[in-house]
Amino acid sequence: MTNTFDGSVPRYGVGGPDMPRNTRVPAQRDAPGDIWKTNLAADAADLNDDTLSGMEIPLYAISDAGNGDADDDMATALRPPHKRLWLRILLIVFAVLVVAAVAGFFTARWYYQDKAAPGVMFAGASVAGQNSEQLAATVKSAVENTKITVTDSQGNTITASLKDLGVNVNQKQTVSALIAAKDSNPFVRINPFNKQNVKLVATTDKLALSQYLTGKLIPNDSQAIASTIAYDQTSQKFTVTVGRGGQAPVTDNVVKAIDQALDTPGTTRTASITYTQTDMPISEAAATTAADQANAGLGLSITINNGDATTYKIPVATIASWTVTTADPAKGTIAVSYNKQAISDYMNGELGNHLNQTKTNQVDLVDTSGNVIMTRTKGVNGVAIKDTATVADQVYSALSANRSATLTVASDVTKFDTEQQKVTWKIVVDRSKQTATVYNNDQVVQTFNVCTGKTGKHETTPGNYFIYLKYQVQDMRGTNDDGSQYLSKGVKWVSYFNGGQGFHTAGWNAAGIASGDPTGHGSHGCVNMNEADAKWIYDNCPDGTLVQVVGAQPTAPVR
Repeated sequence: MTNTFDGSVPRYGVGGPDMPRNTRVPAQRDAPGDIWKTNLAADAADLNDDTLSGMEIPLYAISDAGNGDADDDMATALRPPHKRLWLRILLIVFAVLVVAAVAGFFTARWYYQDKAAPGVMFAGASVAGQNSEQLAATVKSAVENTKITVTDSQGNTITASLKDLGVNVNQKQTVSALIAAKDSNPFVRINPFNKQNVKLVATTDKLALSQYLTGKLIPNDSQAIASTIAYDQTSQKFTVTVGRGGQAPVTDNVVKAIDQALDTPGTTRTASITYTQTDMPISEAAATTAADQANAGLGLSITINNGDATTYKIPVATIASWTVTTADPAKGTIAVSYNKQAISDYMNGELGNHLNQTKTNQVDLVDTSGNVIMTRTKGVNGVAIKDTATVADQVYSALSANRSATLTVASDVTKFDTEQQKVTWKIVVDRSKQTATVYNNDQVVQTFNVCTGKTGKHETTPGNYFIYLKYQVQDMRGTNDDGSQYLSKGVKWVSYFNGGQGFHTAGWNAAGIASGDPTGHGSHGCVNMNEADAKWIYDNCPDGTLVQVVGAQPTAPVR
């Protein structure tokens, strides 16, 4: 069956009984009765742009399949393509905007990661985009411009800075708070319409506030003085200074004005005060109790080790510097606590100076068979401490709980290596024979007469050593048996091997060297030699030469 539009041109058709559904039949132009494909660009050029504009549509694709909806299918198929194009364009534009928004979000997050975020307010103005250096300058300026004008009922007026009034502003923490503001939600952080005011990070010493106002507004002979405590360097403990009764300012209004100034700094605020008569703003008993508590903290043992070989005990003076006394004259109290930030700063900046270790390889001296004779250089592991924040928290907790603690700071440890050095040069000092025999590769090179340290008092110490320091000429000082001091000037050809014990010329002891008599002519521990012999050792036995002191000390001359 075929429905026609004007009796000559097929509009749409349904396949015949022998034709499979949706089988395309080649179409010919102007062939009545055949199914064909339209070409509106050629045959309907007079139609407007709402046509298919030359798009070919296979009519088999819109057969009604007996459902009676072929007209709707036809309308859908003939929908103008430029409308679908606009839909695609809109989708593309939307996608581009989404990508741009996401890119903008991450770019903004990156840009403001070390700067104050949009909407962050300080001192009544936006600080968005300022980095830490700029914020520090902003905070400093605001603090300098913050003043409190105080008046009393007698008509006295003073204008003071925050510092004058005992306010300690922590500029570093204020800058950190400005950069961290609005950081809990990344979307809120970069939203300029979401505002957050950041106040100055500060503490107010109410005792210092009261003392300042008292000194400025109350005559000296009428002033009430609070009892206080302070650390005494000489006695290494906190001591009490007793106060007295008198007139004291009531500072409540000034404290309120300070709090308002901390919220929005940079301006001058006003406050009025009154006075009260008091026996003593803080009693001697209250101060003594606080001093006892602070001194108990100084008595604690806080020891930290690096997990290897080094241990460091926190000095008393350092603990004292961490001790904070908070006095409130209005309440008559002194509270003792510890500055957690100061502890953290100390651990971060100073602890490494005491617990870090530079790696030093061990050097062992060995004989020709490879047997270790002695360790010339003791090995030290390399240690680099880390995570000082954890140990700082532990120190703070121990002090706050008034208990001693032995703590270990986390560290990276690098094990030392061991090197072996074969001994070629060796000097054997035989006390029983009063000789010094020089060997090179176990072969005797020279033997010298000597006189060692005095028997029973200053004997040359038996053991294995090595030459480590030389002087051509040196003035020698020491203490005689009677306690007097001696000075031997211009001693020649000195080769030290054990602390202050060494080989050297001893022209004043020629008899003792010749007879081998350390009992009657012994030295203060050195090996006395004739000048030519001492010079031979100086010239021929290098640093690192093994020195072995052996044998029993004689009680009479051996030669």
